[in-house]
Amino acid sequence: MKKKILVVNVNWVGDVLFSTPFLEALRAHFPDSFIACLVVPRCREVLEGNPHLDEILLYEEESLHRSFFGKLRLIRTLRAKRFDKVYLLHRSFTRRLLTVLAGIPERIGYAVKWGGLLLTQKVPLPPSPLHKVEYFLGLLPPENRTVSRNYTLQIGEEEEKRLARRLQEKGLKQGERFIALCPAGNWDQKRWPPERFAALADQLIRKHHQKIVITGEKKDIPLGEEILSSMRERAVLFCGETTLKQLAALLKRATLVISGDTGAMHVAQSQGTKVIALFGPTHPRLTGPSGTHPQVILRKEVGCNDDPPCYYVHCPDNICMKAIQVEDVLDAIERG
Repeated sequence: MKKKILVVNVNWVGDVLFSTPFLEALRAHFPDSFIACLVVPRCREVLEGNPHLDEILLYEEESLHRSFFGKLRLIRTLRAKRFDKVYLLHRSFTRRLLTVLAGIPERIGYAVKWGGLLLTQKVPLPPSPLHKVEYFLGLLPPENRTVSRNYTLQIGEEEEKRLARRLQEKGLKQGERFIALCPAGNWDQKRWPPERFAALADQLIRKHHQKIVITGEKKDIPLGEEILSSMRERAVLFCGETTLKQLAALLKRATLVISGDTGAMHVAQSQGTKVIALFGPTHPRLTGPSGTHPQVILRKEVGCNDDPPCYYVHCPDNICMKAIQVEDVLDAIERG
């Protein structure tokens, strides 16, 4: 009988992308097993089409499963699946308790706080912070961590076609070269100044004769418009125009992606596109691009963001990001 394995995943798109090498390693270790993943709805798209999964289950913690009775419904669903083993990538006590109540006999996770009491196999926490890819792989024995650190994000043919149509509507022909800029960040201090992106874009258009596409979510439209208004040349604003998979298709077509420490940077890496990543208050050792795809990291030590990184969300100066000059990025491009 096939072993049935559940993976309880984390809550953010970037972190779920970081979990895909773990899923690959798990499949390699249990090639004939049934492997399912429990994930929140906003991260489902990351895992759809993943070749190492047999099923995706949704934990709708903000709606269907929010109440006590909703959680009982989820427990019944998990119990009916009769899982033999669960790997808990999430540190949540609630999620661990759900797997206990679902009757999953083997429960493997990191020994964090009271949640360690609910595990049957407690993995000691790493002695120092690790990149999330390595952190997740650490739940497996060392001999099972031999997979690459490349992310897996599948794009469907239909999503590719939709993206191609949208690009054509924006004036980009099939096969036309362009550089993608990803200026957003989930907090302002991780962002390179918009006027630097504008100056860089103008230089790239003049010197490299490539079109520029500015990407982002709908909420990033004002940022994209600010960059456009500061430019002398013309660029294509593509904020709020794509699903996650369409964004992956867009970044796959790009000749180069220039990004801060954002999810888009990792999406570009999942498609094998070269990335120039701009880091300041965070550290590439912990949240940088992973794997063997081409990448360049630009980060300036300014005395207050040394290792460990500062993560100072309310920094009034943002000097670490301002220390990266337009010429630094151009030099990185010209070095190839």
